[in-house]
Amino acid sequence: MKLAFFAFALLFITACQPKNELKGSWELVAAQKIEAGKTTSDDLSGRKMIKILNDTHFSFLNHDLKAGKDSSTAFFAGGGGTYTWQGDQYTEHVEYCSYRPYEGKSFQFTVEFRQDTLIQTGKEEIKELGINHTIVEKYIRVK
Repeated sequence: MKLAFFAFALLFITACQPKNELKGSWELVAAQKIEAGKTTSDDLSGRKMIKILNDTHFSFLNHDLKAGKDSSTAFFAGGGGTYTWQGDQYTEHVEYCSYRPYEGKSFQFTVEFRQDTLIQTGKEEIKELGINHTIVEKYIRVK
């Protein structure tokens, strides 16, 4: 009887924990940059980016779709680290990045969910690199 009660209690506690809507794999489908009042959209037709989140960490992989064989479009970027998430505020703490000046930096975003779509909006600012823009990224959940 005690074992059955313990199993029920464990199941109840697990079921009552808030669901982490961020957790999973996400593919970037649209990206905009707002800098000095001007909005530009990234051309994603020649590349693919995926962001993967578990309960504590994020990672991203971004590469061209020609396997690096076209010197004018060859591209790869990757990185990851930990994140915090409270309400609609999501902060990435970058530990690893193929563009090394991003390592050790944190970036705060507002996140919004629309069914299987994640919209992430926030400012990227690194004064020593002259980076100061807002990004709006739209991801769809990979199933």
